[in-house]
Amino acid sequence: MSDPLLDVRDLVVRYGPVTAVDGLSFSLAAGETLALNGPSGCGKSSTALAVLQLRRPAGGEVHFEGRELTSLPERELRPLRPRMQPVFQDPYGSLSPRHRIRDAVAEPLKVQGRWHPADGPARVTELLDRVGLDPAYGDRRPHELSGGQCQRAGIARALASEPRLLVLDEPVSSLDPSVRAGVLNLLADLQDDLGLGYLFICHDRAVVRHFADRVIEMREGRFGVTSG
Repeated sequence: MSDPLLDVRDLVVRYGPVTAVDGLSFSLAAGETLALNGPSGCGKSSTALAVLQLRRPAGGEVHFEGRELTSLPERELRPLRPRMQPVFQDPYGSLSPRHRIRDAVAEPLKVQGRWHPADGPARVTELLDRVGLDPAYGDRRPHELSGGQCQRAGIARALASEPRLLVLDEPVSSLDPSVRAGVLNLLADLQDDLGLGYLFICHDRAVVRHFADRVIEMREGRFGVTSG
């Protein structure tokens, strides 16, 4: 059996005197969707931030592709960050309102030093097409797109980094039900095509049971029931 893509052991996240996550452990394989389900304030998003090392945990370990992340200095984390990409709840808030969609999708390529003027625009067009967006939308700004279209653009931006893990923090909770189904189907197709691992954070049990391979039910920073 191959090693897990992500292996979290006894994770603890604190905000001052408040313990948001208390001893959470789980593993996630490539091509698998693991959902964290529970009410607001139970520690789901704090877990996501700790996995991404956007908030350093107070205790425990986070292993990604065999490397333990919590002890790494930022200079060693930096080359690993493109391989772990977030997709957030608010599709408009995750994209700069000043930038065209095309520029937002291109930005990770430029920041990571992988932008080539000759073929970069074609790569952006390919990414927009892959998430089901007409490349013509690349010349628009976020406020000119619907919520579902904007979330697809956010997914295209995440894919630009060629990640192995997507941390999906309530990615469809702000969308209408019909639009939600389309985005979930897109994510399922991308997972099948690219072998991505998904850490899927959602408070809606119906969505979780439909979309996830396994579910961890969280309550007050602890995990309770785990289901297949």
